[in-house]
Amino acid sequence: MEWEKCIHDFRLYLKLEKSLSENSILAYERDVRKLQEFCITTDIKGGPDKITIDDLHDFVYWLNHIDTVVCERSQARIISGIKNFFAYLQIDDIIENDPTDLLDAPQIPKKLPVYLSIQEIDAILNVIDVSKPEGHRNRAMLETLYSCGLRVSELVNLQIHNLFFNDGFIRVVGKGDKERLVPISEKAIHEIHDYLEWRCHLTIPESEKDYLFLNRRGKHLTRVMVFLIIKEAAKDAGITKNISPHTFRHSFATHLVNGGADLRSVQEMLGHESITTTELYTHLDKQHLHDTIMMYHPRR
Repeated sequence: MEWEKCIHDFRLYLKLEKSLSENSILAYERDVRKLQEFCITTDIKGGPDKITIDDLHDFVYWLNHIDTVVCERSQARIISGIKNFFAYLQIDDIIENDPTDLLDAPQIPKKLPVYLSIQEIDAILNVIDVSKPEGHRNRAMLETLYSCGLRVSELVNLQIHNLFFNDGFIRVVGKGDKERLVPISEKAIHEIHDYLEWRCHLTIPESEKDYLFLNRRGKHLTRVMVFLIIKEAAKDAGITKNISPHTFRHSFATHLVNGGADLRSVQEMLGHESITTTELYTHLDKQHLHDTIMMYHPRR
């Protein structure tokens, strides 16, 4: 099989079968293109069906010695993409045996994410000036971001028809257009109601009317705008941590796990495809326990 044909069909598989976003599909394609580049550079003949485990080991060595050396984290991502590519080739009967079965990715130590304490969350929310036109919007936005553990893309695309306040839930459209129901707190509902009183005075284009969070021109917020709003609020609150919209999502998950929440429930609310991703927060929980002992135990 030709490389271009296989890559084209792989893209269709990721889009139609796996329902991945265009950004995710492009990332997988870049990983496979890296292997294709190696094959061209080293004069390996044939298509992907001719690749052996020895070729793949040489590929990993090549990644470590090309002009722009690929770091371990990027290597792990590339190998993961290639494993998915060959898994597809096997599903589609293009190859009989998967050569990546014996290919190991570099072991990357898990970096624990930065998160905010409940007091720091409250400090950021309380510093927002609701006398300003955007004040109620910013409070409602950040309260929703934290209370529901949303990704910033999910927040800016949140639509009014997906709010079910009587049931205490919102419907969130996540990665790959996958939908999930997430509980929303009474505090977040209250803040949104206050914001909607300001929102009703905006001139809103027809195409924007269903988006919840809008700017003064009646258009839905961008990810960058949310980032800037958070940075400014954190600075005003005296928070020195390097935070982003995702910090609120980490804080949501960390506080749930620290409070004894079931890991499967947290996984479902976050919209993680694999529970392995959610298990990161159990490490945070252990770190919290360790810090508590080191601070308070007489035999520390």
